[in-house]
Amino acid sequence: MTQKIIILDFGSQTTQLIGRRVRELDTFCEILPYNKFPVGDESVIGVILSGSPYSVHDPEAFKVDLSQFVGKVPVLGICYGAQFISHTLGGKVEKADSREYGRANLQTVDTTNPLFKGFEQHSQVWMSHGDTITAIPEDFKVIGSTKDVTNAAFASTKQPVWAVQFHPEVYHSLQGTQLLKNFVVDICGSKQEWSAASFVDSTVAELKEQLGNDRVILGLSGGVDSSVAAVLLNKAIGNRLTCIFVDHGMLRKNEFQQVMEDYRCLGLNVIGVDASEKFFGDLAGVTDPEQKRKIIGRDFVEVFNAEAKKITDAKWLAQGTIYPDRIESLNITGKVIKSHHNVGGLPEEMHLQLCEPLKWLFKDEVRRVGRQLGMPEHLIIRHPFPGPGLAVRILGDITRERVRILQDADDIYIRGLREYVDADGETLYNKVWQAGAILLATVRSVGVMGDERTYEHPVALRAVTSTDAMTADWAHLPYDFLAKVSNEIINKVRGVNRVCYDISSKPPATIEWE
Repeated sequence: MTQKIIILDFGSQTTQLIGRRVRELDTFCEILPYNKFPVGDESVIGVILSGSPYSVHDPEAFKVDLSQFVGKVPVLGICYGAQFISHTLGGKVEKADSREYGRANLQTVDTTNPLFKGFEQHSQVWMSHGDTITAIPEDFKVIGSTKDVTNAAFASTKQPVWAVQFHPEVYHSLQGTQLLKNFVVDICGSKQEWSAASFVDSTVAELKEQLGNDRVILGLSGGVDSSVAAVLLNKAIGNRLTCIFVDHGMLRKNEFQQVMEDYRCLGLNVIGVDASEKFFGDLAGVTDPEQKRKIIGRDFVEVFNAEAKKITDAKWLAQGTIYPDRIESLNITGKVIKSHHNVGGLPEEMHLQLCEPLKWLFKDEVRRVGRQLGMPEHLIIRHPFPGPGLAVRILGDITRERVRILQDADDIYIRGLREYVDADGETLYNKVWQAGAILLATVRSVGVMGDERTYEHPVALRAVTSTDAMTADWAHLPYDFLAKVSNEIINKVRGVNRVCYDISSKPPATIEWE
């Protein structure tokens, strides 16, 4: 039985970061809505309560029955989680005089407490809360304080319960990983058996048992997720896997041909379908981003279904869905953040069962699994690319000419990132999490080329650094690189006379513009 940490999500933007940190400790974890604790699951070795946008005093604040796990497994409350523990068990939570946000230093730390083993005094942490805990419950003691927050960390003297008002999961908390390791490994007793190798072995065995001698169809996108899923399934069931790669016409320049060749080299059985006419026709005149996604998702299913019906003995549909897809598509308030092309179930007419071999993995874990499977590095390090492709990187309606413009500009940009080697001897492409060009098709900017005035489109370049895509910072690309790429795009791409660089982070912005 695989050990697991349960992270109960109260709506924090950094809940997934908690999950990532736990996984980095080679420990499996599952993020669940605050009210979905799996009572009776004996594989649970610990519980973490996340932060929240709410105050514990808000009428709509999320609440959980602590008796489901307190006293049964170790518990760690983070920010709102700490305040909820205090508020529920008899402490006092009050509105702070001013919002406590940003860096702080733990001036007093009880390093004899197992949660703070190995900690240094004056360790930097990250605060982000509007309430503060002014009194802790009986039978608890303070184990960490800052200049402004006396009860920054506290622990029960009778049960394995700990609480911190700061966020150990964010990078600004310099010893946050140490704190989580102390909790997950030392306190909860994780055996640290979750790894790429163990995942491949266990998943291949599970797929063989789940699928038996059945035939499986997999929709490929060209990205790392579906590619790793395909190789993993191929390892489990061999030629009983048939892959379908649909070209909706909005892939990167020459991507369809290049990816098809890569898949053949991997020994995969792949059917390529050019359905661009249908997609362009149905997208004509559509400008709303969510509607674009819906149309592309609908058309993909129709094209895929038509091709899949030719494989009459197929019983399963496999998808490269990963864990952040499932968490981000529907948050705990039930509001869709954005539509993911591979989340939400299957159309009834397909009559296929769903197989998602990567559904528990974060993106970097997918890459580690790909390396464990021996896949070529250029496939593994491919930047994430949206399922709707360039359709959500063109602001305005979609035409073949606009896609052509963006493909050409994007190709110059991405090739430049691959070719530019910095002082560390590494390409910019490898240092960036995700990059792409955006065509502002609804805008025309004035320019001068030769002796003539032009009114053409601006292109925005986007590049971000990240570890998990839940938060991202804009990449500080060298000025000489940006100047060279800008000049090349304007000179070589007909229809573009201005290039901008996006320097917004996520949050508040997103990685994609639409």
